[in-house]
Amino acid sequence: QVQLMESGGGSVQAGGSLRLSCTVSGYPLGKYRMGWFRQAPGMEREGVAWIGRDGSPTYADSVKGRFTGSQDNAKNTLYLQMNSLKPEDTARYYCAASLYSITYNTWGQGTQVTVSS
Repeated sequence: QVQLMESGGGSVQAGGSLRLSCTVSGYPLGKYRMGWFRQAPGMEREGVAWIGRDGSPTYADSVKGRFTGSQDNAKNTLYLQMNSLKPEDTARYYCAASLYSITYNTWGQGTQVTVSS
């Protein structure tokens, strides 16, 4: 059974940093495409970073230069390092996997990030 579990969210002031983790169970990283997404209250879910099967990341323009995606295959864990956080980054952050699909069809429960000004 495939499971994704995010952690590392919290409350920080603007300009601060957080590192999110997504622990994957049920399959090895690198087998499927992964992604980080976020959803703020009243807003649509949006993509933040997309991780190819080779681990190479692509970022949304809104986070480019501030967020960095990485992974540790030995720990089967995906990371999202978030620096220079802004209040508009406040959202619930999710990691997701694309399993035998062109869409992201497996999701974690999310972790809350709150950035105060």
